[in-house]
Amino acid sequence: MSKSLRIFTSRDSRSGRRTSSVLISTLGSAAVLALTTVSVAGFTGVPVALANPAPLGTVIFEDDFEGPAGSPIDESKWIYDPGFGENNELQQYTDGTDNISLDGDGHLQITAKMNEGTDLSDPQVGDFTSGRINTSESFNPTYGHFEARIKLPIGQGIWPAFWMLGSDFTEVGWPQSGEIDAMEYKGSEPGTVHGTIHGPGYEGDEGPTTSFTLPDGQKLSDDFHTYAVDWSPNLITWTLDGKQYASRTPLDIGMGNQWVFDHPFFMILNVAVGGNFSGNPDPTTSFPQTMLVDYVRVTSNTPAWTGSLTPQAK
Repeated sequence: MSKSLRIFTSRDSRSGRRTSSVLISTLGSAAVLALTTVSVAGFTGVPVALANPAPLGTVIFEDDFEGPAGSPIDESKWIYDPGFGENNELQQYTDGTDNISLDGDGHLQITAKMNEGTDLSDPQVGDFTSGRINTSESFNPTYGHFEARIKLPIGQGIWPAFWMLGSDFTEVGWPQSGEIDAMEYKGSEPGTVHGTIHGPGYEGDEGPTTSFTLPDGQKLSDDFHTYAVDWSPNLITWTLDGKQYASRTPLDIGMGNQWVFDHPFFMILNVAVGGNFSGNPDPTTSFPQTMLVDYVRVTSNTPAWTGSLTPQAK
């Protein structure tokens, strides 16, 4: 598979939630873990995470984005993911340092830019450029604590995200592959973060989602905040700055639906412009808009973590 691996994502037109079409490789299998087995409505013999999950372990992935200003991403960890976005988005993702680079102060910067001549009262597909990167060729873990410290952009139609997609998409498709949105955000609602899972029977607007809004009118665009997902067998929790605001188990996805979060996933960082979730930019939106990422770190959270730390076969 070429270095310009494409991930095309689209959102259900009824709901504004993401659907996906991905070309990736699959590696590894879920670890055999110490679990409790229970039976619930719609499930038989489902292993459920123990009440006291294993403590956080060793760092299994880390990027602190150190390097001279204008430097490209570390391609031993990330790949550029160029192309036009789906989901009724308007940007074209590029594969160089015009939209994604290091800022020289220890941050990754993903910048959405408006092309010359764009009419914000009637924006069109291709009027903007932006960036999207992923770890599909280098890091596909099963379970872990996934954390990123990010300063978000702001403005109507700006849609940044830190999320994960199942690495078995080419075999099973979406939503069977599963999706975990660690951080999703509308630039028009600068104080609110969203966390969601998607799978078969609970994709799109049916995906269990929780939002958290900062108190006292604070904005996530004013400073760096730490967004994290702790993913263990049949338990996923979301935290903002170390405070848990959501959790999901098989009991949350509806009777008869399959919990598909038991196999390798990879990470994605992107900034979309427009789309069903955020709506389009308008004359109030200023450009460029930049998402700054201080670090991305993953630590093991199970006694038998499995995953891929090496490039996969092309």
